[in-house]
Formats: sequence, C-alpha cells, structure tokens
Amino acid sequence: MTRAAVITVSDRSAAGAREDASGPIAVAAVRDAGFDCADAVVVPDGADSVERALTAEIVAGVKLIVTTGGTGVAPRDQTPEGTARVLTREIPGIAEELRRLGAAEKPAAMLTRGLAGVVDPHGVLVVNLPGSTAAVASGMPVVLSVARHVLDQLGGGDH
Repeated sequence: MTRAAVITVSDRSAAGAREDASGPIAVAAVRDAGFDCADAVVVPDGADSVERALTAEIVAGVKLIVTTGGTGVAPRDQTPEGTARVLTREIPGIAEELRRLGAAEKPAAMLTRGLAGVVDPHGVLVVNLPGSTAAVASGMPVVLSVARHVLDQLGGGDH
C-alpha cells in the first residue's frame, strides 16, 4: 500500500493552544482513497520546521505528502518557502486549480501561496493546502484526482 503523510503547519496547534481541525480531514481523505496514512504530524509555522518535517517523511519512504496551513500572507506563513527547499520540480497546475476552486468559494483563497511538486529521485508528490477546514475539504479531491497518476509516472509508468 502506498504511504501518505499529512503535515499540519500551525504555531497554535503545535503549542497545544488549538486542536488541529484540518489535518484529520486530509488524513481521512487519503485513507479513504486507499493510502496508508498515519495521523497528521503537527509542526510550528516557519520554513525550517516545514523543510524538516517534509524531509523526515521523504526519508521514511512516504510517496504523497499533503501539508495544511501556513500558505497565506502573514509573516509566519512560510510553508511554501520550506516546501520549495525540497521540491525538485513544481507542478503549477495543481496549485493553480486549488486556488481557482478556492477563490470560487471564497475570494480570499486567491491569497494562498501554496505549492505543488515532486521530489526526485524519491518519487514523492508534495501539495500545500491552506489551513482552513473548508479549503482542505474542497482541495483533497483535487489532489487525489491526480495523485496516483503522478506517482505512477514518477515510478516509471507510461502515459
């Protein structure tokens, strides 16, 4: 079974001041799609903590990583910066579709700076989602609609 991971990026959740509401939604979605996925890992905001968490999952052999949170414009929102450090190639169409879909539901969604891309040679797909439960609920079907195809291609599959 293909392994997936969800990383929630939130200072408040990492400090125990707020329960992680978005991570469990993403975990349930990837499990329902047939991926093996542990409970969400919660890390504080910041590019360094995101990079460390992503690297740990990649080294552990996870093939699909979804992050929630830290994609906005606040000073501590640095999930895209940490993600960019580990991506080999971006897949802008995924991030663009997530923004398009989100903005149709809520105009502020166009402010999300989330990235999507792959990590070579590990064959990993990484997608950043905003931290709101609504964004995760509407974004996970987008991610899952292409995840298996991307992973198949990364594994050497034919088009």
